Amino acid sequence: MAKDPDWWRGAVIYQIYPRSYQDSNGDGVGDLLGIVRRLPYIASLGVDAVWISPFFTSPMKDFGYDVADYCDVDPMFGTLADFDAVIETAHALGIKVMIDLVLSHTSDQHPWFKESRASRDNAKADWYVWAEANPDGTPPNNWLSIFGGSAWQWDGGRMQYYLHNFLTSQPDLNFHEPEVHDALLDVARFWLERGVDGFRLDTINFYTHDKELRNNPPLDPALRTSRTAPAVNPYNWQEHLYDKSRPENLIFLKKLRAVMKPFNAAAVGEVGDEQRGLEILGEYTAGDDLMQMCYAFELLSGDQPTAGYVAEVMAKVEEVAADGWACWAYSNHDVTRHATRWQLTPPALRGFTTLMMCLKGSACIYQGEELGLPEAEVGFDDLQDPYGIEFWPEFKGRDGCRTPMVWERSNASGGFSTAPRTWLPVPGEHLALSVEAAEADPGALIHHYRRAIALRHAHPALMKGTLEALAVEGNVLSFTRRHAGEEIFFALNMGEAPVTITPPAGDWTWLGAELNSAHPGADGKVHLGHWQPCIMLRAKARA
Repeated sequence: MAKDPDWWRGAVIYQIYPRSYQDSNGDGVGDLLGIVRRLPYIASLGVDAVWISPFFTSPMKDFGYDVADYCDVDPMFGTLADFDAVIETAHALGIKVMIDLVLSHTSDQHPWFKESRASRDNAKADWYVWAEANPDGTPPNNWLSIFGGSAWQWDGGRMQYYLHNFLTSQPDLNFHEPEVHDALLDVARFWLERGVDGFRLDTINFYTHDKELRNNPPLDPALRTSRTAPAVNPYNWQEHLYDKSRPENLIFLKKLRAVMKPFNAAAVGEVGDEQRGLEILGEYTAGDDLMQMCYAFELLSGDQPTAGYVAEVMAKVEEVAADGWACWAYSNHDVTRHATRWQLTPPALRGFTTLMMCLKGSACIYQGEELGLPEAEVGFDDLQDPYGIEFWPEFKGRDGCRTPMVWERSNASGGFSTAPRTWLPVPGEHLALSVEAAEADPGALIHHYRRAIALRHAHPALMKGTLEALAVEGNVLSFTRRHAGEEIFFALNMGEAPVTITPPAGDWTWLGAELNSAHPGADGKVHLGHWQPCIMLRAKARA
């Protein structure tokens, strides 16, 4: 494949949650050969890359985000040979492959942790974060787990606590130990040498903790949000100064970038931080020796973004990450699907899709969002997610966005599996939105996704350009994108009522008729219906 070192800039990345994409062997769980089968469909969307959520050997307490062997495939998903088939097929179709590396923690079943917990003086004794109890037996400090309760778990063998930012079965690695760096860099090399084109880095700002184990201060209640953890979780009540997002993290990220460079690989990091997400994004993507991209949770928020909010986020990115690069997503495997989360009408779904493909940054699409899938209702008896089980019913967990992909209308599992029971139930209401149904309907959302992605790829200004002249007038968001002699004006009416705007003066060519882009009238004004964009190219522009 072409060795464009900037292939990631402006790329459209399609996230696959492998348990739920396609079952090839009839056991009710998706697998790697199922992905191979469906790669031509993914290619038909026009995306640049896939991000595959974890498929490594795991006890599956957190569905693969608890890794027991970084360099092998869990039998549930297949074999290393099956993964090689994914790489070969994707590359033949012109698709890059990014895999989800979970480096901040392992499973407690990982051989590294088994050795570390065996004694205080073995070779890996310091590979995890161990600490003495307080004199009264309580944990070393007040750090909390995202999955509920203390972030510290007592181990009677070592007579110490170990740190876990997530489940108790997910002990945190000690990034103050150079040998841990070396071992994890070897993991990255293993997959790069196998042909992967990059990584999605889970919880990238959780890698390094405060070596002094200082208590987190309380957070002003007025500043509490629930983008990283649900509102019912007291994790939101702390200012997380010491348990994550430490400056020493940059040391490891520079090492990882150096390992990736000879392979022309790219990484996108997940930044989970309520107060400083965009600032950390800027820190981690600055220059050319750290990560290429990161995403924070601003567009994964609970409230439907308004024109003003989107402008505020984009302006903040320009302020704190002018030398970096963002990657945007509306949905993923950890949040309620945005069709439901924002209660979007069909025109709004199309409008947000068009906006995503015109924003500065790269873009992630989560499987099924191109079909307009709503969040599924999963009953407590069918629940699999430990997060939802812990906080039910105020927070129902993440299973509602993880139900199997629907391919066909004709059977109860939507063509996902031949098994009588799938790992999560397939919602009946999803069947009418299957790929088969969408492909046969000229008005289906999937065709809008294809057209919006194609527009992005047709214009370097949308892929790699600057974002300028950001403005909000009522419900209308507007900006220009500029790159290599090309300038594009974009406006979107993010409200229900029609409005009239006056684009910047100049010699413009109308773009995006296939996306319902409004055409300027003879008077130069543009009349925008609800959720209607206006997209125009300045003729013979020069940078």
